[in-house]
Amino acid sequence: MAIPSLAGCASSQKAETKPAPVRRASTSTAASRAEADRRIARLELALMEKEAQVDDLQARLDATRQEVVRAMAKLQTLATRAEAASGIAEAELALQPLKAVAGQGSAPEAAQARRLLQESSAEFEKENYGGALYLANQAKTMAAAGRGRLAVGERVAERPGETPFALPIPLKTVSGGNVREGPGLGARVTFAVQPGAGLTGYSFVDEWVRISDDQGRGGWIFRGLIARE
Repeated sequence: MAIPSLAGCASSQKAETKPAPVRRASTSTAASRAEADRRIARLELALMEKEAQVDDLQARLDATRQEVVRAMAKLQTLATRAEAASGIAEAELALQPLKAVAGQGSAPEAAQARRLLQESSAEFEKENYGGALYLANQAKTMAAAGRGRLAVGERVAERPGETPFALPIPLKTVSGGNVREGPGLGARVTFAVQPGAGLTGYSFVDEWVRISDDQGRGGWIFRGLIARE
């Protein structure tokens, strides 16, 4: 009987036990992923900080507004009963367009305007007509901002991922550029803006901001072309 050679057996066993190659992610890919995670974390922290700042500023604004109202309560000659009543009526009228879209993604300004109007009515009942008129005018201003946001929204359909600003933001262009129908270079140009033009920002998608100008025209502009007023 033929006996296999020891060399042949050793060669066969070595071939059978040789481990399969292991594929590993490249170092550059892992580093890129880690950097992206760090960037996301930094952005989330920055957002938390900004939200806290906004809450603090809103609280200070409310406190300042109440100080003004209390001061006006001591100066009964600042406004008459008729003037205050007229201001409240005008504020209620200004709120009507926002009430009509309640429950359908109404402008964030609507809730603030309603609260100011309720505070105005409360001061009117206390016979603080100056404070009532002041708060009514604040409500009218907020309602006007909300109507502006809705007007722009009627012309440009809401986009996936669109995030509204808590309040309309006064903006200006830092260089000339185009305003487009949608948030992207592929969207059609609707009009051009010159450096220093005043705009109002309402929402954003990635690096594109939905705006309107002083002529009532609306559209989207690239973030790099604008700055805070």
